Amino acid sequence: MKPLFRVGAALLAALALTLPTLAQDKIKLVVWGLQSGKETSGLDAQIAEFEKRNPQIKVSNLSMGAGSMNPQKLMTAIVGGVPPDVISQDRFTIGDWASRGTFEPLDDFLASESGPEAVKAEDFYPAAWNEAVYNGKVYAIPTGIDDRMLMYNRKLFREAGLDPNKPPKTWDELRDYAKKLTKYNADKTYASIGFIPNYGNSWLYIYSWMNGGSFMSPDGKSCTLAAPENVAALGYMKQLYDDLGGWNKVSVYQSGFQGGELDPFFTGKVAMVINGDWVMGNVARYAPDLDFAIAPPPSPQERIAHTRRFSQDKDDHITWTGGYSLAIPKGTKHPKEAWKFIQFLSSEEGYRIYNKAQKAYNEKIGRPYVFRLSANKNINGMLFREFSPANERLAGALKAYSDMLPHARYRPVTFIGQKLWDAHVRAFERACQGAQSPEAALQEQQVLVQKELDKAFARESLPLFNWTPPVLVCAVLGLLGVGYGAWRGQKLVGKSRMARQEALAGWLMAAPWIVGFLVFTLGPILTSLMLAFTDYDVLHPARAVGLGNFKELLTDDRELLMKAIGNATYLSLFGIPLGMVTGLSIALLLNQKVKGMNFYRTAFYIPSIVPAIASAVLWVWLLAGDPNKGLINALWKETFTAWFGWTPPGWFGVPEWAKPGLIVQGLWGAGGGMILWLAGLQGVPQSLTEAALIDGANTFQRFRHVTLPLLSPYIFFNLIMGTIGALQEFDRVYVIGGGDGGTGPLDSLLVPVLYLFNNAFRYFKMGYASAIAWVIFIIILGLTLVQWRLQKHWVHYEVDKK
Repeated sequence: MKPLFRVGAALLAALALTLPTLAQDKIKLVVWGLQSGKETSGLDAQIAEFEKRNPQIKVSNLSMGAGSMNPQKLMTAIVGGVPPDVISQDRFTIGDWASRGTFEPLDDFLASESGPEAVKAEDFYPAAWNEAVYNGKVYAIPTGIDDRMLMYNRKLFREAGLDPNKPPKTWDELRDYAKKLTKYNADKTYASIGFIPNYGNSWLYIYSWMNGGSFMSPDGKSCTLAAPENVAALGYMKQLYDDLGGWNKVSVYQSGFQGGELDPFFTGKVAMVINGDWVMGNVARYAPDLDFAIAPPPSPQERIAHTRRFSQDKDDHITWTGGYSLAIPKGTKHPKEAWKFIQFLSSEEGYRIYNKAQKAYNEKIGRPYVFRLSANKNINGMLFREFSPANERLAGALKAYSDMLPHARYRPVTFIGQKLWDAHVRAFERACQGAQSPEAALQEQQVLVQKELDKAFARESLPLFNWTPPVLVCAVLGLLGVGYGAWRGQKLVGKSRMARQEALAGWLMAAPWIVGFLVFTLGPILTSLMLAFTDYDVLHPARAVGLGNFKELLTDDRELLMKAIGNATYLSLFGIPLGMVTGLSIALLLNQKVKGMNFYRTAFYIPSIVPAIASAVLWVWLLAGDPNKGLINALWKETFTAWFGWTPPGWFGVPEWAKPGLIVQGLWGAGGGMILWLAGLQGVPQSLTEAALIDGANTFQRFRHVTLPLLSPYIFFNLIMGTIGALQEFDRVYVIGGGDGGTGPLDSLLVPVLYLFNNAFRYFKMGYASAIAWVIFIIILGLTLVQWRLQKHWVHYEVDKK
C-alpha cells in the first residue's frame, strides 16, 4: 500500500504544480458592454464555443454599463492604463472616441484577412459600415443594426373609417390621419391619440433627412443644423403637436405610457408610431394577436413626386439606422486575441450559435423568439432562412424592416456627435414647446455647435499648459505654510520636553487624516483650479486658454449658466422655507407628551434615510402626469378635478411643474430636519415659556417671542445648508432626467452641478467643467459670507441677561 500511496501523492503534487502553470498560460480577454444575465443564453453559447476553439483564452464578460453615450468608465480605464480588450460600443459614438485616439484602427487586421470568413466592407449595409469609419479608417466592426418604420393599428384604422391597407404615405396624409385617429374623453383628455411626432424612436433626424436636410457639411467642419430643410422639418413636427392640442397636453398624456404588455401601441392608446425593429420581440411576447402592419415612414410630397429638389435622390421613403459595434480600445494587452473574438462574434457561424441557443432558451420558458437584424447582409439572409418567426405577420414585419436598410441614413460621424445630438434635441424641445420659433431654436444651437467645432480645429494651435510655474507656486506656499505652522507650534509648545513629546504624538495621530486631506482633497482642488485655465479632455495633454473658459461661460453659454443658477435659486427661495416650515411643524407635533411618540418620531424620520436614487425613482412614478399612472394625479382627478374642474399638473413632463415636483419630493424627507428642530425645541428653557404664560401671552405669542428667537441658530444652520444643498443638487435631477444627463423640459431641471457633469463626462470638457466648479464655489462662498454677516442682526445664541 505504501508504494501506491507514494505514487498517488506524487501525481497529486505534480497536478498541483501543473494547474497554476496552465492557469497562468491562459489569456484573460476582458470584454465590456455585451449584455450579461440570466437571459443571455445566446451570448453564453458564443463565448463557450469561442473558448472551446481557443483553449488558451478565457473570456471575462463584464457589462459595466459601458457602450452607450456615457463615457466615464471607459475613459477612466483608458487613462488608468487598464482598458478592456474589446468593447461593444454604440456606433454613434465611435467617431467621437476615435477622434481622441482611444480606439485602435482595424485596417491592418482587415487587410491581413482572406477567404470566405474574412470581414469585408461589401458584406455590410453601407450605413452601418460607414458609421464605424472615421477619417478614412475603420475603428469598429458593426454587429447589430436597427431602423425605423411606421407601425399602425389596423383595428383603430377601421374604427376611424380609414382603409387598413392604405397607411399614410405623405406628411399631409400623416397629419390628416393623426387627427382622425385621435379620440377624446368627456373631460377633453385623450382616450387615444393618432400619432406623436417624437414618440417611439424618430427624432428630428428622420424628418430632416426625409426633407433633404443634413446636419454637418461633407468635410465635417461646418454645422448645418439651421438649414432651411431642417427648419421646415421642425416646423412640421410642431404642427403635428399643435394639431393635437400642443406639446404640454401631449406630454402629460405620454408621461403615463408604460412598457411590456402595457405598451400604449399594444393597448390602443397610440394608433401610429415610428419605431424600431427591436419592438417585434415584445409584439411576439405581449401582443401576438395584435392586428398591426408596417409601412415606410411617410415622406414629404415633394420627395415622392421627385421634384427638382429631390432629383438626385431616388428614394421615395427613407429611414435612419443605428446599432452597436465591436471595437478594440487603445492600450489593450491582447489586440490579436481581441480581433479573433470580434471575428467570431460577427461571423455567420457566431450568429447561428447565438440565435440557436437563444431560441432554445426562449422555447424552454414558453416565450416566442424573434431574432434581431444584423449589420451584415449575408447573415440576415441566413437568419431569415433558419430562424424566421412562425407568425407570418411578424416575419413580414421583419422583412419590411430589412428591406428598408439599403435606404437608411446615419448620424454624422464627428467628434462632436454628442454635442450635436443634444443640440438637436434642445432645439426640437424649445420649438415644439413654443419657447422659440423653429428657425431661431435651430440657429441658436447651430452657433453653439459651430463654436465647439472651431475650438476643436484650433486646439492644436494652442500652447501646451506649463505645469511648472503653478506647481512651484503651490509647493512654495505649502512649504511656507509648513514653516509657519512649525514656528507657531514651537512657540505654543515651548521648551518643555514633555509638551514636545505630546505635540509629536498628536501630530502622528493626526498624520493619516492630514495626508489624506492633502492628497485626496487639497490636491484635486488645486488641480481643478489649474485645469480651469486649460482646454483638457483627460485623454490628451492640457492646453493653455487663459481666461477663455470663464469668458465662454459668461458669454456664449451665459443663457445655460443663468438657467441653471435660476433653477437653483427657485429651489432655494421656495424649497428651503417650505422644508423648514414642514420640518418645524412636524417637530412641534412630535414634541408633545403623548403615548406612542417614539413610533411617530421613527415613522416621520424613516423617509429621510431612504437613498436619494430610490426616492427619486419612487417619486417619478408617484408624480407621473397621467392620472392613469401617477398616484398623486389619480387622487387629484378624483378630488380637485371632480369638484372644481382643476386639471392635474404635468409635474416632470412640463416645465411649469418640474421644479415644484422636485420640491414636493424634497418635503417627503423633511423628517431629517425634524430631528434638529426637535432638539432645538427641547432646548428652550421651560422657565421662559412659563414666564410668558404668566404675563398673559397666548400660544402664538409664546411661539413668536420666545420659541422662535431661541430657534434662530437652527434656522440659520438650515438656511446655510439648504442654500449649499440647492446649488449642489444633482442626484435627484440626474435620475428624473433619465440618467443620461437629461435636463427636463425646457431645461427646467438643469442645475449647476448637472451642467458641470454634462460638460465633464458627456463632452470631455474637463477644463471647462473645472471653471464651472469654481464659479459654483464662488457663488456658494459669497452667499455663505453674506448670510454669515447678516446673522448677527437676527440670530440669538443665548438669552439676553439684561
